[in-house]
Amino acid sequence: MGNMLLMVRLSLPHGAPSLADAVVDAVRAGITAGELVPDETYSVYQLADLLDVSRSPVREALVRLAEAGLVQINRNRGFRVVIPQARDIEEIIDIRLALEPAAARRAAEQATDGEHAAIRAAFEAMGAAVGDEATFWVADHDVHDRLMRAGGNRRAAAVIDRLRATTALLGSPTTTAGRTLHQICAEHEPIVTAILRRDGAGAERAMRRHLEHTGRLLARTLHRAPLEIAQDTPLETPGRLTGRPGSRSDRGMGQPENPHHHQLGLPADGPRSPLGRHA
Repeated sequence: MGNMLLMVRLSLPHGAPSLADAVVDAVRAGITAGELVPDETYSVYQLADLLDVSRSPVREALVRLAEAGLVQINRNRGFRVVIPQARDIEEIIDIRLALEPAAARRAAEQATDGEHAAIRAAFEAMGAAVGDEATFWVADHDVHDRLMRAGGNRRAAAVIDRLRATTALLGSPTTTAGRTLHQICAEHEPIVTAILRRDGAGAERAMRRHLEHTGRLLARTLHRAPLEIAQDTPLETPGRLTGRPGSRSDRGMGQPENPHHHQLGLPADGPRSPLGRHA
């Protein structure tokens, strides 16, 4: 499969702080959508061409994605997508449990009325979007992000955002974890209600319950069967990311073997880390 021509559709998002940030977001979106799949080695040259950027921000973005555990950089060939396994999910949930329940308590007890109003609005948008999955996950992300920031720790909010990006690679939690959008929204209701009532203990308890439930469902799914990303729908407006064997595109970085330049300076087998965005 690695030698096939795979047609994918990627685009740079607007408003990213830098080109490297935009490439990171584009690759994450492509992985989540199933357009970049684990069984392929992708060319850095062609990714740069497809996104119409130079190779420098692409390399920077891939190093960051590798550090987050989302891709593996293969020496002189390109990169491969890394899908989280059950142990990764367990580690991610452990980290989220260390950060989010405490943030929920602080949001309940210390956030301003304006921050509470923003959390309420985000949750109402989530409830209104239960019939539109794409919109629902945007609202879900907004609820968690506003809650974390109202908890007073922007660095923790950024960590949680990366963790959610990793679990998002598993696909829609409505299929991977067996819950409907209505059920997921209902799990958030006691968290938001406790925060708006300034019930710190209740908010912390509800957030912990939600995360533990999510973690059990995701881990159970991954233990039960290997992850497969389906690609049932033909892609439109394609761009080529992989090439034939021996082509410049198949070489990825397009650089000769160099003992001082391995995997953009990364270990031969690529880093694995639970850090990396859902639920």
